[in-house]
Amino acid sequence: MEKLYFEKYRFNYADLTRSRTLYIDNYPIVYLLYNRSKAQAYVGQTVQKNQRLKAHLKDPRRKQLDESILIGHEQFNQSATYNIESNLINFLIADGRYTLQNVSQTVSRQMHNYFRKNFFNETVFENIWQQLREEQIAEGTLDQLRNKDVYKLSPFRELSEQQLEVKEEILKFCKTKITETGHHVFIVEGDAGTGKSVLLSSLFNTIQDLSKETDSALHQTDNYLLVNHGEMLKTYKSIAGSLPNLKKKQFQKPTPFLNTLDKQKRTADIVLVDEAHLLLTKEDAYNNFHQQNQLHEIITRSKITILIFDPKQVLKIKSHWGRMTLQDIVGPFSTKTLQLSNQFRMQASPQTLHWINRLVERELLPIPSDSNYDLQIFEDPEVFKQAIFSKNEQHGLSRIVSTFDYLHKKDGADYFVDEGGINLPWNRTYPHTTWAEQPETIQEVGSIYTIQGFDLNYVGVVLGPSIQYDETTQQLKLDPTSYKDTGAFVSRQDLSRSENERAKEEIILNSLNILLKRGVKGLYLYATNPQLRARLLQLKET
Repeated sequence: MEKLYFEKYRFNYADLTRSRTLYIDNYPIVYLLYNRSKAQAYVGQTVQKNQRLKAHLKDPRRKQLDESILIGHEQFNQSATYNIESNLINFLIADGRYTLQNVSQTVSRQMHNYFRKNFFNETVFENIWQQLREEQIAEGTLDQLRNKDVYKLSPFRELSEQQLEVKEEILKFCKTKITETGHHVFIVEGDAGTGKSVLLSSLFNTIQDLSKETDSALHQTDNYLLVNHGEMLKTYKSIAGSLPNLKKKQFQKPTPFLNTLDKQKRTADIVLVDEAHLLLTKEDAYNNFHQQNQLHEIITRSKITILIFDPKQVLKIKSHWGRMTLQDIVGPFSTKTLQLSNQFRMQASPQTLHWINRLVERELLPIPSDSNYDLQIFEDPEVFKQAIFSKNEQHGLSRIVSTFDYLHKKDGADYFVDEGGINLPWNRTYPHTTWAEQPETIQEVGSIYTIQGFDLNYVGVVLGPSIQYDETTQQLKLDPTSYKDTGAFVSRQDLSRSENERAKEEIILNSLNILLKRGVKGLYLYATNPQLRARLLQLKET
């Protein structure tokens, strides 16, 4: 059987050169340098062990590390060690026991296959991780950590060819525009699940690493990542605690960011905005925003603004974005736009994705069979709940979510979703952890605001009273009067009555689009409207 070599040494040259193992000395290896008491670590790979480790010993950043583990294998090649190095970084970030000293040397890597990738990526890596757990360097199991949002948004995740091309274009844009006068905007567009936030996380980490390099065009730049989404902000701040060049203060919500800059009478260099479709497009005194458009205010206070934008994820009229609205804002500035199109979240066939996309356009098609994706329609709410509970037992990170058709106040009391059927409380507030990662939330129902931007393994979607069926047109029919997110429907004076009414229906469909695309492995649907429920069951049978 092919053997894995796992050797431990003190981190000094005399001990590290004691190894005489062929598959450590003369083959590609992965290594871990660490200090238990300081909870600091560095992960690397090399084909020249002695030279590489000798260089580390001279690096002042590594001086506080005092132990090492060298990992070799009879079949290691450099593709395998790159892969395992990235996996170790990602899982150690998710595990949270060590702060890593790694910077973004993986900037030029992308997802690719190589000979026996599954063997190294799964069997060998699982063996390595288990040994790290036995050494009490790692704590969580791989299955537990894969379900954490910190793992899914790690800046060291391998990027696809398309993501890498966009990242490199943005870096080139930043390096060129940082010395030019005026304000510059780069827009990345893409549907839910196309890897926008993963790209942004990787990009910001690289920009921050470059800001510390004296020979970089971005040296000493003052940069920020903004997101108007409390749950997502928790994840970014958690990641910031694990990497050397990320600081929690660099991750903010837009309004506090703008108010701080104004108070300090200064501007920023590069500002990345995740979920830019959540930015306010009108004054909102409740949120202490007193201008007319948050994006305009961010652009005019920044040298370069990078936006992640999807107009299909707008959830409030006060954040209503049309194509022309966006162009009106960015039109006066130097602007470039690129698109992400590949679906990464859902392991579904093109036919299943097409069915969901048409449903969001109100069209009901026969439900395709899909051997890779579990799409089910339920007649009974109790069977629906038990199916999600079962998937959570088997795979973890499976939750029930609902359209915002039931009363939900932020007063600490419990408010129930579909009391005559689902009869579970809306999501409660968890200050430091994202909602779906709390084990007890399997007995709650998530709203659009808890789950936007995040993955679930299986998602059970309750289609509430605002989602109905028109038997005449054989299409979805919307009832905005049943939608209980009243704050989302506050009318705007700059929109006509018909535009406000149209915006309400767009918001309902946008929220439906987001909810339906949360599940990586499966989507379970329960419609409270009897006519819609019957029609969906018919379409599943055809």
